[in-house]
Amino acid sequence: MKKAQELIGACLRSLREHRGLTLESLAAQAGVTYQYLSSLERGRENFSIQVLERLAVALQSSLKAIVVQAFEDVERLEAPKVNPAYFHPDAPLPEELTLAQLEAALNQTQAIFNLINRNMLLEIERPLRDFIQGNNFSGLVSNIFSDAMDANSPYKHNHDQRYPDLINKAADNGNGVGLEVKATINVGKGGESHNGHSGWHTIVCYEITDYGIQFIHVMFAVLNGHMEQDPDWQYLGSRENSETGSRRTETYTTVLKGTTKLRDGTVFLDPSKVNFKRWRQERSGAIPPWSIFARVQPSV
Repeated sequence: MKKAQELIGACLRSLREHRGLTLESLAAQAGVTYQYLSSLERGRENFSIQVLERLAVALQSSLKAIVVQAFEDVERLEAPKVNPAYFHPDAPLPEELTLAQLEAALNQTQAIFNLINRNMLLEIERPLRDFIQGNNFSGLVSNIFSDAMDANSPYKHNHDQRYPDLINKAADNGNGVGLEVKATINVGKGGESHNGHSGWHTIVCYEITDYGIQFIHVMFAVLNGHMEQDPDWQYLGSRENSETGSRRTETYTTVLKGTTKLRDGTVFLDPSKVNFKRWRQERSGAIPPWSIFARVQPSV
């Protein structure tokens, strides 16, 4: 294992570069020479607690945070990013939404959960995944992703608190285009909604990791509402839990044809995590050319 001074030195360099500071500027703020700081970052120089505290202040951090980060895995110092090679550029997206904007929103969401996870490790020495119980966590993922979409795309929060979650008011010649957002750990799962309306829907599928979350599958599709002639939704009603006595809110889920629309609209897929070949399909016409199923036929 590397010596403590090497680990702490490497952590100081990572934090300095992340803050956009030069050796000279950080050294001046901490009251040391840049030659000394350079040797410290390379693990070739000893340091006192006082020097490390001054460096921590200059780096807008703390002594405790630097020591903890230094002994974490290197990967934990940087938030994971989605692999650009996993995007399917032919899949349709809502008007004026680009793959670059979607990628930025996914990465921002992962970065936020990475930060939450690191703070939990720092404060209570337990990762975020210790407190997650399956899909109960999905509401938070959905909310943070929606906020990231608001920050990185023309799809903004619908402040009326009604359907849909996001709206691009300038799209469709000023009539506006909405986007409903759902998150789930159940990869390839269809849609679930409290309204079953028509319009654009996206489902972002993720897995829980040691560093927070990682997106592995993202789907977009225009779905027909439950009141349409050919609906993509079915009404499940409001059911009571026989054990707890609690009652679920009114719920709609996609029928197989609606689920297939979403799967056809796969925009992002990690092939090392997702095996879609045996997923069931149902559609009125031919497989659309952008569909994942058009590339590799699933097994029967």
